[in-house]
Amino acid sequence: MITYEYFCESNNETVEVSHRMSESLKTWGEVCEKAGVPLNGTPAAAPVERLISGGLLFKGESSNKKSQLPMADPGCGRSNCCRHN
Repeated sequence: MITYEYFCESNNETVEVSHRMSESLKTWGEVCEKAGVPLNGTPAAAPVERLISGGLLFKGESSNKKSQLPMADPGCGRSNCCRHN
């Protein structure tokens, strides 16, 4: 599972959530349910925006042991790199 950060403009809060890449959370209610946190007065239908983050949680690891994936370097200089063709 990958760890994502979701930002809610309605309450100016960011919550970290781990879920499958195939999932897409669109509302504060979905984020809170997945993260196991209360709505704290924010409407469940409030839209959220997924922020860029790079944590990866391997099956069997505890949530406090995240493995970081290296971020691709857009200036790697490799002519055969899929990002630079």
